Amino acid sequence: MESVVGMPVGRVFAGDESLPSGRFAIVVSRFNQTITEGLLRGALETLTTAGVAPDDVDVFWVPGAFEIPLIAKRLATARCHLAVLCLGAVIKGETTHDQHINRAVSLQLAEIGSQTGVPVLFGILTCNTVAQAVARSAPTEIIRNKDQSQGKVGNKGAECALAALEMVRLLQQINRVFGATPTDGNCGQNIPGEPRGRS
Repeated sequence: MESVVGMPVGRVFAGDESLPSGRFAIVVSRFNQTITEGLLRGALETLTTAGVAPDDVDVFWVPGAFEIPLIAKRLATARCHLAVLCLGAVIKGETTHDQHINRAVSLQLAEIGSQTGVPVLFGILTCNTVAQAVARSAPTEIIRNKDQSQGKVGNKGAECALAALEMVRLLQQINRVFGATPTDGNCGQNIPGEPRGRS
């Protein structure tokens, strides 16, 4: 028996196992490229620091954020990658154009992940100003050396990669215990070395 928040539970799955071998896909928008390149750099640094070989990362450039879901769906459906990271930057203008893009892209990416079972990560900035976008795509050295006067500084590309790594590990745990697909009918009760679950 394990515990979580000080309470006993049967098992805890937290995506904290070793990383399985496989490839990662990054779909990144060329629009606002000075921003998206920062997101891409943060994602790549995070993946390689976690032990992902550079040769195991494929980068797909698309014109803008609106085109990301099409490529993400193609990649997730092919199941050649452990996860698909989606990076872009939509900055508010004088009209509501940004709202329509943000809503359409976010809903589609969530649906692709749930339909395919492949983690599809939302690393698309939805900012009111360029300054906000710059602060959320900062280089590692700036994040490391920031002080309180700099306020909100980070890299959403790096955060997206961290989430991808955790989801890949978590799915590996779930597949090992419960089976690779929901139709396997395995509720984790007959896995060697694992606690028996309820049937």
